[in-house]
Amino acid sequence: MTQETLNERGWIPWFGAAFEFGKAPLHFIAQAREQYGPVFTVFAAGKRLTFVTQHEDFRTFFTSKGVDFEQAVQEPVRNAASISKKSFYRYHPACNPLIKGRLSHNNLALLSAPLCEEFNHHLELLGTEGSGDLSDLVRSAMYPAVMSNLLGKVNSPDGPAATRLFLDAFRVYDEGFEYGSQLPAVFLRKWAKSKRWLLSLLSDMISRAESSKPAEPGAQTLLHHLIALIKDEFQPNYGVLMLWASLANAIPITFWAIAFILASPAVYRTAMEQIVAALKDQGTGRTCVSADHLSRMPYVKWCIMEAIRLRSPGAIARRVVQPLRMQGYVIPQGDLLMLSPYWAHRNPRFFPDPEEFRPERWETADWEKNVFLEGFVAFGGGRNQCPGRWYALMEIHMFVSLILFKYELSLLDAPPTPSPLHLVGTQQPSGPCSVKYAHR
Repeated sequence: MTQETLNERGWIPWFGAAFEFGKAPLHFIAQAREQYGPVFTVFAAGKRLTFVTQHEDFRTFFTSKGVDFEQAVQEPVRNAASISKKSFYRYHPACNPLIKGRLSHNNLALLSAPLCEEFNHHLELLGTEGSGDLSDLVRSAMYPAVMSNLLGKVNSPDGPAATRLFLDAFRVYDEGFEYGSQLPAVFLRKWAKSKRWLLSLLSDMISRAESSKPAEPGAQTLLHHLIALIKDEFQPNYGVLMLWASLANAIPITFWAIAFILASPAVYRTAMEQIVAALKDQGTGRTCVSADHLSRMPYVKWCIMEAIRLRSPGAIARRVVQPLRMQGYVIPQGDLLMLSPYWAHRNPRFFPDPEEFRPERWETADWEKNVFLEGFVAFGGGRNQCPGRWYALMEIHMFVSLILFKYELSLLDAPPTPSPLHLVGTQQPSGPCSVKYAHR
């Protein structure tokens, strides 16, 4: 222990921490905190990762001028999306306010009706009955619908074959994203191939978007606005990054929310009572789910928020740009400062019985003021909060309500545990979760 930081080196100095940390990073964080206290530094792969775990330090993490978001993610973005350092610092800071503005509360009304139409269409493709992996069912319906909504209908996969091709490529890219953002592509040949495929796809999408650009700005898609912002050769690269951000977190949370609801008869019964009451005047064919309908299903939203709480990212990062004092330690410039929403959401001080799925705990959130529960940090904080959070909550709320209204679903497997292997993004399931479904 030194006056600067606590040092956790693993069993073998330097490489030991990398091995132990990489083997099961979520578990490693918890074990290191228990052994070394609320602030500790991991030496892994030549980097110093300093974790802060006390709620009192989270405000400093999100708002201090001594930390920087862009500097923390520039290198991972270069590896994951092949965006040059010069382009990144020129355009990336402007992407957050652009997306935040286009996906704000005020613009959701423009997006919700066409999104609902797309969800209806792709859910009907499931047929009258069947079975399959719940995660795959969610992906097959949500991926093309959200792509149409944000990138334009001309850029949504056209037909089952194109959808399957995209699903396969994006799944490889998404599942390897964490490693692809840290390692040279030569070590990840299959993942690098999926990245090249997606970059080619986005190049084609941009061409189609430019040839079908509406004159009215309000009718333009998020992709139109993105390519109007980016003025260099990395337009497709930013497109891939935006596509990943749009799909890689909301879709797994949708899976978890449905799985948690189905796993609890009492939760399922309460959710269905609200869904049926809100949509009682409609059939299960082309079902319209508006903002007014969603406002009458608060319990479903609580279920989604509880799924987000339980399956939040393993870690988010900032770069320390000037020495920072926390818990009596001075964290040196250059460290990556790490915060784990996954473990923050298991603090019994804010979430009693933290491992329990309890939607009712969200009844006290102030939805009118868009204030979440104290201790909840899934969407980040400060000026780098998730810019698409309101859109994500709307799309998940809409999809969960629609699929439960249209189909009777039953679990064939117990909901899987989260994989302990990932720190980046929403937690992925450790195994399959099969369901049986029948159209109502």
